[in-house]
Amino acid sequence: MAVIELDLAAQPDPPLSSPPPAYRYRVPGLILVAVLALALGGAAPAVPTMWRFLGEVPVDASAESPFQLAGGKVYTVGLDGADRLATAWIMAEPPRKLWTTRFPARVIGPDEVRFGGLIARQAGDVVLLSDGPATTAVDVRTGAVRWSSRAWVDLLGGGRLGVVREPVFRPGTVYDQASGEPGALYFSATGEPHVEPPIRTEVRGLDLRTGDELWQAALPGAVNVFAAPGRAPAVLVLASDRIERLAGETGALDRRISLPEPYGDGVSGGELVGDLLLVRYGDYQSKGYEMAYTADTLDLRWHREVPAILFDPPRCDYLICAGPRAALDVIDPATGKVAWRARADVDLARQAGYVVEYDEETGAPERLADAATGAVRVPLDGWTAELSPEPDLPVVLRMPGKEGRSVFGTVLADRDRVQILGETSGPISDCTADRAHVVCRGLERLLIWAYRA
Repeated sequence: MAVIELDLAAQPDPPLSSPPPAYRYRVPGLILVAVLALALGGAAPAVPTMWRFLGEVPVDASAESPFQLAGGKVYTVGLDGADRLATAWIMAEPPRKLWTTRFPARVIGPDEVRFGGLIARQAGDVVLLSDGPATTAVDVRTGAVRWSSRAWVDLLGGGRLGVVREPVFRPGTVYDQASGEPGALYFSATGEPHVEPPIRTEVRGLDLRTGDELWQAALPGAVNVFAAPGRAPAVLVLASDRIERLAGETGALDRRISLPEPYGDGVSGGELVGDLLLVRYGDYQSKGYEMAYTADTLDLRWHREVPAILFDPPRCDYLICAGPRAALDVIDPATGKVAWRARADVDLARQAGYVVEYDEETGAPERLADAATGAVRVPLDGWTAELSPEPDLPVVLRMPGKEGRSVFGTVLADRDRVQILGETSGPISDCTADRAHVVCRGLERLLIWAYRA
């Protein structure tokens, strides 16, 4: 078995002959207003103001028709021969088509690993449509193609610039997938596996409006490249012996530190969590060592020993965790020490200031925990899905209703409770949500609702 190397939504009363003085209305009017307010507040349901069906848009029923919310629009994608067709829909009532654009589908060669779905990301006045790692940038207003890249483009702070990483390998090192031979694998920018690490890695800064290359850096060997957190555009480069922070506009070196080798065979990979760059030392399949560096200054914040990464590790999104599901610890990012231990057999993800605990087998959200202590803040009994794809979005939930319908709710973070939003009129399947909309797949159509809380 090959080991994948972690590459560094009533009639009125008759009118009086002359109106009475205005002051005669004052007290009765105030009483009437108060009575109406109480009556309406107690009797009128709040749901219509919080949950409104906008309409539907067509979508191919096949698996090759992903959809996504991005930048307050919904994007649908289908295939037409060798091309991808991407359509942008405005969230009006009813929804209306903004544009459809065409671009070549990524060709899957015999030595390339297949990627699934399509990702849409808005950056200023362009939308990046990524088919696997290949990325096409289109005008957000017209859908006109502006530029394309065969490699994945990371967005830098500020939304104007991007960065591309392309490893360069020695000829003759492509992995023969038919052989099934064990060993470490290293992947190219297009997903092609190699049996040797790259001889160098090219890192390029791009203007997202035009696709123009602003700068290029050629670094020896394999490196990890991260978009630095924050509004300032910057790039973090992790190599086997150093960390560098580069200016996003020019590629100029901002900061650089050398890495020690306190454990095992040195650096084996890295991960960016919040404002920390976590550097892993030692083989992932055995006990190792982790050092946490601040992303802005590259100062060392803490270090700790870490257990081996198992073949079925728990999901732990936007958090620092340690251990298997049976003994899963959440790490305090300020100190590197254990903050609390999760219940057994759960996966975790940070969402809207909480930590969501998911059932390992069903993926259903079970509770919202306090991020600092693990104490229960909001129980989620009966809810079967959590729809928010990004950690800063509100928690939006779904549960089965009567006669095949689905019920939706959102968490009011200032009150630590779930507010029921509304329900569907019939069966639906895949759903996603942003700060104002919920979109679900129906039969050859997408159903769209607007919500607020």
